[in-house]
Amino acid sequence: MIYPDTFEKKIGFDTVRHEVVKRCQSAGARQKAEEQLQFSSDYATIMGRLRSVDEMAKILAGDTAFPLTAIGDVEEMLVKVRAEGTYLSAEELNIVNNALITSAAISDYFAMASSEGNSPYPTLEEIAEGIERFDNVSATISRSIDRFGEIKDSASAELGDIRRQLQQTQASISSVMRRVISRAIESGYLEADATAVVRDGRLVVPVSPMHKRHISGIVHDESASGKTYYIEPAEMVEANNRIRELQMEERREMIRILKEIASSIRPDIGRIIATIDVVSEIDFIHAKALYAQRVDARMPHVAEATELEWYHAVHPVLLLSLQSHGKEIVPLDITLSQKDRILIISGPNAGGKSVCLKTVGIVQYMMQCGMLPTIYENSHMGIFESIFIDIGDDQSIEDDLSTYSSHLRNMKNFLQRGTAKTLVLIDEFGGGTEPTIGGAIAQAILKEFNAKEMWGVITTHFQNLKNFAEDTPGLINGSMLYDRHLMQPLFKLHIGNPGSSFAIEIARKTGLPAQIISDAEEIAGSDYVKLDRYLLDIARDKRYWEHKRDAIRLKEKKIDSLINGYEEEASALRGKRREIIAEARSEAQRILESSNATIERTIREIKNAQAERERTRAARMQMERDKRELLNEKESTEPEILNRHRNKKKKEKAAVEQPKAPERPLNVGDNVKLEGQSTVGTIMEISGKRATVNFGALKTTVELSRLRPTISKPQTGAREASFVSTATSEAIRQRQLSFSNELDVRGMRVDEALQALTYFLDDAIQFSAGRVRILHGTGTGALRMAIRKMLDTVDGVASYRDEHVQFGGAGITVVDLK
Repeated sequence: MIYPDTFEKKIGFDTVRHEVVKRCQSAGARQKAEEQLQFSSDYATIMGRLRSVDEMAKILAGDTAFPLTAIGDVEEMLVKVRAEGTYLSAEELNIVNNALITSAAISDYFAMASSEGNSPYPTLEEIAEGIERFDNVSATISRSIDRFGEIKDSASAELGDIRRQLQQTQASISSVMRRVISRAIESGYLEADATAVVRDGRLVVPVSPMHKRHISGIVHDESASGKTYYIEPAEMVEANNRIRELQMEERREMIRILKEIASSIRPDIGRIIATIDVVSEIDFIHAKALYAQRVDARMPHVAEATELEWYHAVHPVLLLSLQSHGKEIVPLDITLSQKDRILIISGPNAGGKSVCLKTVGIVQYMMQCGMLPTIYENSHMGIFESIFIDIGDDQSIEDDLSTYSSHLRNMKNFLQRGTAKTLVLIDEFGGGTEPTIGGAIAQAILKEFNAKEMWGVITTHFQNLKNFAEDTPGLINGSMLYDRHLMQPLFKLHIGNPGSSFAIEIARKTGLPAQIISDAEEIAGSDYVKLDRYLLDIARDKRYWEHKRDAIRLKEKKIDSLINGYEEEASALRGKRREIIAEARSEAQRILESSNATIERTIREIKNAQAERERTRAARMQMERDKRELLNEKESTEPEILNRHRNKKKKEKAAVEQPKAPERPLNVGDNVKLEGQSTVGTIMEISGKRATVNFGALKTTVELSRLRPTISKPQTGAREASFVSTATSEAIRQRQLSFSNELDVRGMRVDEALQALTYFLDDAIQFSAGRVRILHGTGTGALRMAIRKMLDTVDGVASYRDEHVQFGGAGITVVDLK
């Protein structure tokens, strides 16, 4: 139970209820928010409500939208048509149909979620099992009512025929009315801008009093000023009568259709109402989940016994209020146990004591009402059978109660009804009367609370209550922290030590004369003032050591982060070292495997060059050195391999950076090799920067920069068929395997693109590609024109064209090869 009846208003829960009601989309859900959002002490009931809201919050946080839309008060509409002969309007039927479609969508949503394996929303799915599908009813309504709530022309053949006649008659009337108005304007009986209007459902013309006798017809109305008469021309009477007849026929047919629909759904009204009630329940849960998202409420650990260990607790109403003003709320961490069940909070006025009290009340009440509380999920909460609160002024002239009398009445009720599962919340305990006796009575009541093993949070300024809490098991002191230097509250709760009221400091800050403050200190006594100062010093020292502890934690975290970073870097270096060793070994293995080819190539060069004995000896010595190097590299240790790898990289870099000696220009008839190849060919023709070279049976055009002069001679005779070395053949095979039919030159300069295209076409022609694609983009068109100009000079190109528009159009050139 809760006490008093104004409990929700005192803690601010009435505002929370209002926010939940605003987020409900159906009348049934709003009614449940008003009636069912009630305090409960049953563990199973509370857990069922909390789990349903937590599951809905997870749905809202997901990527799939929940299919809940606004539905009207369907239950009230359906109750109206239980009696025979009654019917719903087309608009009402459309609302019912939308509610049925929404209920079916919700049922399908949970069915799909459970079909994927383990049910992620067991509580909501259990609720949704009460949803029944009414596809036949929905189809019946949809056949006759459109989505705008109007009866369709196709609802019946009779209605369609009536509406066609009505439309035709109205069209003919409009034509006749235009002729009547035109003649009257020509005769000067009507104003030039006169138009027909409708009075009592009939088409009439506005006529001034002086001309009303000139228009033959029936006067239906006059204006409030009497300056305009509304006359139905005689030519229009019969047509207007026909329209009225058709409109009445249309209405009778529409009512017949609506009654027919009502009769078809009447047997299912009870089951439909039950389904809509389930949808309203889900809508209510959905509203609570939306509010939980708004105030960052979480699902804590909930125990059936009394328990209170909260982290980052905030008052939801205060949270939203501060956020609307761009301010941050200060959360509370509070822990009570069987050893320390009642917290006595002291501290300065306006320091946050009452807010702390209300926060405890509303967070606990929200949880036991089935709403997610505004605390972190690592918090622990228990179930209380009753929550009592005494805050504010409950004095009443009618009941002859003063402020203090109302407090004492509340204390009497607390003592009579309180148990070990009661949570009491009392603000300014002992106040409202003479301090000495008021403090004594408060201490006696507190003693009884403790004897009953009740739980509670109590705020006070009385020193005797602070001392009693310090010396009594079951009670514990707490304080709201205050910045002594800035003279402003910190709104932080500290449990373990009592707090000072800071009365002297606050009086000095407000500007009271120093003499008055000095007299007050003398009246209070030096012991009391010193005690207050001791409390201030304790609070100051505590904050100092807390800051020190936080700084140490930050440094430890930074050190841990640095250690982790160094370990990751060391691991990466070890991995890099292994990669370098593996690469060196792989390189040695590859060179060793290719040693036979090297030997054969050396012998062939010797024979082809018909080298002298000294040249032969030098070649053989070089070969022996290569073999020894390979053998030494294979047997080297890891450090040696690493050093050799580094030296090799340095030599390669130096070779790249070293400028090459100028070479003589190539001429027709020179023997040359392709860069990186061993096959010897002869230059047949030189054209600009390109040359035609004959490699045995193969003739090709290449860049002069790719040719290297050689003293070797091309092979002739019977060996022409096998002029390509094993290494060259293997390289050609690898190039053929990796060859792609597309060349992308977008972003290149024209000279770069043409050089890439030359190599690409050489490979394409050599590998008989047939058709290739060149991606050059549209841009200014300069690159496209240069590429096509070059294609015109290549013998192996049969034709070229733009790609199809769907695949790139003018940005791609398709080339067919011979």
